[in-house]
This record gives sequence, C-alpha cells and structure tokens, in this order.
Amino acid sequence: MSWVCYLLRCADGTLYCGITNDLDKRLAAHNAGIAAKYTRTRGPVELAYMERCPDKSAALKREMAIKQLTRAEKLALIDSGSIVAA
Repeated sequence: MSWVCYLLRCADGTLYCGITNDLDKRLAAHNAGIAAKYTRTRGPVELAYMERCPDKSAALKREMAIKQLTRAEKLALIDSGSIVAA
C-alpha cells in the first residue's frame, strides 16, 4: 500500500493538504463533496502537488509539515518542479 501526501487547488483559489493511499478515489470523493468538510463547498478541486511517502506515518508527518508552511511556501512547493501535477 503506497501513501501519498497531496495539495489540492480549490475552485475559490485556496489550497487543501491531505493524505491517502488511493489518490484517484480520494480526488473523486473531494469532487463529489463527500470527502473533507473543507472541500465540500469549495469544489471542484484539482490536484496541484503530490509526493509519495513510504508509509502512513511518514505521510502524516509530511502533511503536518506542509500545513505549517505559509501560502507562499506552499505555492513555491507546487512550482518547485519536484511535483507531479494533474
């Protein structure tokens, strides 16, 4: 099972960070309004950034680190070139 930490760009321009072990299913859930409460009213969302993590623990730690970044730092992460964009 492969874990992923991801950033979504919401329709209102905000960013949302999360983790999953099934990215396609999670993106579909976000866009269907049945995933995170934050994205329910901000859809549709698009994948802006993702990085693979070796396990759930590493993904949770990476998510926490990304959530502590400023918006400018998150946008720089998205633009860094080490991203896989949709």
